[in-house]
Amino acid sequence: MSEHHSPAVPGQKPTTYYVPASSPWPMLGSFILFILVIGAGNFIQSHGVTDVSKSTGNQGTFNFLLPLGLIGVFALMFFWFRDTIRESLANMNSAQMDRSYRQGMTWFIFSEVMFFAAFFGALFYARWLVVPWLGGESAKGVMTHELLWPDFQAMWPLVKTPAGQVTQAMSPWGLPFINTLLLLTSSVTLTIAHHALLAGDRKKQRNFLAATFILGLIFLGLQVEEYIHAYTHMGLTLKSGIYGSTFFMLTGFHGLHVTIGTIMLIVMFIRTLKGHLTPDNHFAFEAAAWYWHFVDVVWLFLFVAVYWF
Repeated sequence: MSEHHSPAVPGQKPTTYYVPASSPWPMLGSFILFILVIGAGNFIQSHGVTDVSKSTGNQGTFNFLLPLGLIGVFALMFFWFRDTIRESLANMNSAQMDRSYRQGMTWFIFSEVMFFAAFFGALFYARWLVVPWLGGESAKGVMTHELLWPDFQAMWPLVKTPAGQVTQAMSPWGLPFINTLLLLTSSVTLTIAHHALLAGDRKKQRNFLAATFILGLIFLGLQVEEYIHAYTHMGLTLKSGIYGSTFFMLTGFHGLHVTIGTIMLIVMFIRTLKGHLTPDNHFAFEAAAWYWHFVDVVWLFLFVAVYWF
C-alpha cells in the first residue's frame, strides 16, 4: 500500500490525507479474537455443572486459550495504539482523519449505549411484565401462580426463589450512593482538566486528571467491597434468581467499563506527563473524556433503576 506523507509543520494540520503503511494488527487482531472466543466458550463449558460436562473428562484441555486470548488483546491494543500515537505525534493526521476518529468514537459509544439498553431492557421486562404475569394478573398468570409457585409474591426486588432461598436487597444509600458521588465528582474534575488542556495549563491538567482516575480506582475498590458484602452477609449472589442475575449483570458490566475508562485516563495522564497532548492536537483526551462521561451517565440510570426503585 502506498504511503502519503505531509510535511510536519507544528500547529498546522496536513492538507493531504495520510494513508498508513500496511499493518499486521488487523489480521493478527482477528486471530487473537478467535482464540479469545474459543477460550471463553471452553471456559464456560468446563465450569458447567451438567452431567455431560462431567462425563467428558477433558474439560481443562484448552483452558489456556482464555488467558492467552486476554493477554493477546492487551498486547494488540498496546502496539496498535502505539503506532497510532506515533502517527499523531508526527503530525500525519489531516482534518479529515480527525473527523474519522470522531465518527468512529461516536459510533463506538453508540454501540455501548445499545449494549446497556439490552440489559436494562431485560431488567424492565422481568420487573414490569414477568413479575405481574407470575402474580396472576392474567388468565395464564393465575394458572402459573397456582400450579408452579403458589407462594409467589408479585413485588420487586424478588428476594425469594422458588427453592425457598431468601436474600436481601441492596440498599442504595450505602456504598452505591458514595460511588454515585465519586463518579459525579470525577466528571467535574475531568471537565476541569479538559479546560486546562485547552488553556495550555499542563500542571492543572495533570493534577485534575490524576484526581479523576484516582476517583475511578476508589469506585472500583468500593464496588469490590460491595460484592464481598453481598456474597458474605446478604446472600445476594449470581444464583439469587432474576434479581441477583440482573443486579450483577448490570453492575458488573458497568464496573468493567469503569475499569476500561480508568485505564484510558491513566494512559492520558502518562501522555500528559510526556507532553503529547496540546491544545491543537488532543482528540485522544477527548475520546477518553467522552467515554468517561458516558460511563457516568449509565451509572446514574443504573443507580435509579437497580438500586433505588
